[in-house]
Amino acid sequence: MKVVQRIEEAVNSLNIPDGSVIYTAGNAATPQVILRQLASDTEIKNVSLLSVLLLGNIGDLFGKETCKRITHRVIFNGPHSREAMNTGGASYQLIHLSDIPRQLKSYIKPTVVFLSVAGPDNGGNFSFGTTVEGCKAAVEVAKSQGGIVIAERNAKMPFVLGTTLHKSEIDFLIDTDYQLPISPVHEPDDRARRIAHIITELFVTDGCTLQYGIGEVPEAVTEAIIEKGIKDIGIQTELFADAMRKLVEKGIVTNKHLDFRFSVGTIFLANDKYGYDWMNFNSSIQSRPSDFTNHIPNIAKLPKMLAINSALGVDLHGNIWADSLNATSIYSGIGGQSDFLRGSYLSNGGVPIIAMKSTTSKGGSKIMMKSPEGITTTAIAADPVVIVTEHGAFNPRGLNIAEHAVGIAYLAQPECRERLLKYIYDSKEYHKPQQALNGRSPKGFTSFDEVK
Repeated sequence: MKVVQRIEEAVNSLNIPDGSVIYTAGNAATPQVILRQLASDTEIKNVSLLSVLLLGNIGDLFGKETCKRITHRVIFNGPHSREAMNTGGASYQLIHLSDIPRQLKSYIKPTVVFLSVAGPDNGGNFSFGTTVEGCKAAVEVAKSQGGIVIAERNAKMPFVLGTTLHKSEIDFLIDTDYQLPISPVHEPDDRARRIAHIITELFVTDGCTLQYGIGEVPEAVTEAIIEKGIKDIGIQTELFADAMRKLVEKGIVTNKHLDFRFSVGTIFLANDKYGYDWMNFNSSIQSRPSDFTNHIPNIAKLPKMLAINSALGVDLHGNIWADSLNATSIYSGIGGQSDFLRGSYLSNGGVPIIAMKSTTSKGGSKIMMKSPEGITTTAIAADPVVIVTEHGAFNPRGLNIAEHAVGIAYLAQPECRERLLKYIYDSKEYHKPQQALNGRSPKGFTSFDEVK
């Protein structure tokens, strides 16, 4: 391992020649100094860069001129890449989060890896910090091919226990010191709290294992769990954020019904410096690669696995989309949603949940007659996913397509609900949809008012 004083000593066209395939860490572990140098060195060209949600100050990495030199293969879109992605400057790499390591090893085979690390510990091991997902596999593949690993040792990066790499696996190391990207806490509104109340009252019990991310609904679910008095849950998640930290700090997370007594994640985010300092050498959390955290058979082994995710929309059949607004306008990415939805259904007592407000911020309905043409779905109609809005919860298990349509329509705002129901009842395609009604509520539907 060579410690360099100037980033140009590591990131240059000699170390990153034409044809290089680069894999970079992302999220809070985005190596910002390395990526700014990659963007500014015009001698580095004809290379591919794979990324998962880049955050922080990365310079002009997705600028028009930079995109002529670098082929971006974006696995999960974000604010930096979204414009380039949707104007032809970057490409969308369709991969489940669980499958990133396998595809890196078998198909993509990166030759250069960019990391942000912490350490070393007394054994000469560096932590991958706040992001592992495919980084460990990328390092293994690159080193097996004689490639290089370039890492920033950020003084602010916590040493997250769990997955590490030895100093011998790092070729170039540069010391940096800058604040990590934060994930602002969104104060839940009344609709988010209604959704959280429904989820918590219907599904959250002692002995559950949880997965959820960031946003208003996860914050509200955390509040509801505390208010309900739950005392014994476990956590295995792709993203560990401050909402879950609150549950750990209050002693609600025991993990005693799991094979390990710590919470496991593959990506870690915080909303302030305290949150990242809390992660440093904290034995209550550990990192694992995404082919562990998101591996469907692993998820299926977890008792009463509740996977709570969000979506951009759902149609009357139960098709769910979360990454894009139409066939070619990519908002985020496939991520690990499908992994957890399918794994949680196979769990003993598990429930896959899509939680979303019934309308967008502009008032458009997220409950649609049909999914947009050509859309990528994270769950298809046959996936038995419970869908929750502020109006209630719909459980499709055991129901036919007409019963799906009626029950999902009840998740919409009242005026939209009436239009959807008229469409369903007037349609010749559905088989006796009125039979979906069971008294006042349709089969599979539990309204907010019915939840105690």
